Amino acid sequence: MIYLDYAATTPMCEPALTALQKLSSDIYANSRSLHDGGEMANRILDYSREQLAHSIGGQANGLYFTSGGSESNWLAIYSLLLGLPKGKRHFVTTTVEHPSIISTAEYVKQIGFEVSFVAPDKNGLITSEALLNKLRPDTGLVSIQHANSETGVIQPLAELSCELKERGILLHTDAVQTFGKLPINILQLGVDAISFASHKIYGPKGIGAVYIRPDVFWKPVFPHTSHEKGFRPGTVNVPGAGAFAAAAEWIIKRQDQQSQKYEHLRKRLVCDVKEQKLSLQPALSNSTAKILPHIFGCFFPPYEGQYVMLESNRKGICLSTGTACSAEKQEPSQALTSLGYSKEKARQFIRISFGYETTDADIASLLQVLKQLQKNKKGAAAIARRS
Repeated sequence: MIYLDYAATTPMCEPALTALQKLSSDIYANSRSLHDGGEMANRILDYSREQLAHSIGGQANGLYFTSGGSESNWLAIYSLLLGLPKGKRHFVTTTVEHPSIISTAEYVKQIGFEVSFVAPDKNGLITSEALLNKLRPDTGLVSIQHANSETGVIQPLAELSCELKERGILLHTDAVQTFGKLPINILQLGVDAISFASHKIYGPKGIGAVYIRPDVFWKPVFPHTSHEKGFRPGTVNVPGAGAFAAAAEWIIKRQDQQSQKYEHLRKRLVCDVKEQKLSLQPALSNSTAKILPHIFGCFFPPYEGQYVMLESNRKGICLSTGTACSAEKQEPSQALTSLGYSKEKARQFIRISFGYETTDADIASLLQVLKQLQKNKKGAAAIARRS
């Protein structure tokens, strides 16, 4: 199998796998228990919390473990909104966010908050002008992704956070796709809260984290919760937290090296597509935005993305048609339609994403499949009749 869907999830690295196995067999007590077993588990949890907080320039007492990226986004936004003063009932986010944030925004509308959405410009960027146009005197929180999981566009958070700080507005960012891929320092970015997840960085699934600056006030979403200082109920996944920290240490050490590798693979893909005269089109070919090198969002007309994905799968190649969290929905990606693409064009989208084990040969194999599709025009007639 050739795996080109690393933006969806990653295999576990050896240090994370070793940590998960060792901690699951040896440190299995509840970290809240008062006996020696509980104390050992709590020490592992404290160490993992400190390591992860340190990796983003934060303090251990600001980090809370969750079950993953989507829950991190939901809990971060909701708990921050609950902690706002009574006169701050306006929440702002963007039209290109991950589905977990869009759904959270729709939910908080139902409980009395007002929500505004900022659209990106033609480059996929949220500009200061567009953001300022949505801000109001009662705006209390803004959530802007660090980078888009489909197009890879990196948002200028440091620039945008300055505008928000001047107005006393909190900023949350979803960094699930960027943690371990880009250097992240919360002070330099100017964010008040950040979400990230283990399974995107070669750690186990089922564990994520939220960091909220310790001086920022929030309220528990679930009343009378004792775990994680009231941030999230339920026994903390200590083996998962330890493996998460191990994966973070492993990937951050390799960050620069891997970034160079992904740039090489991206250039190789673009050059070979041009040389072989394939109709593969980058989603933001003329964008001036910075883009995550491991994500290549594109179209392969006239085929729908789902068809290309299934045909590639038949040849043992895994890629996707966008974020896995919305894969079951039949509607095209909101992130793509927000960029001005029609629903028909958005349905042609495919996402190729590189990882630690991706090789030049993997790229060549994918292009061979696409070349055969383009040559045979198989399935194109049926698509043409539907459109």
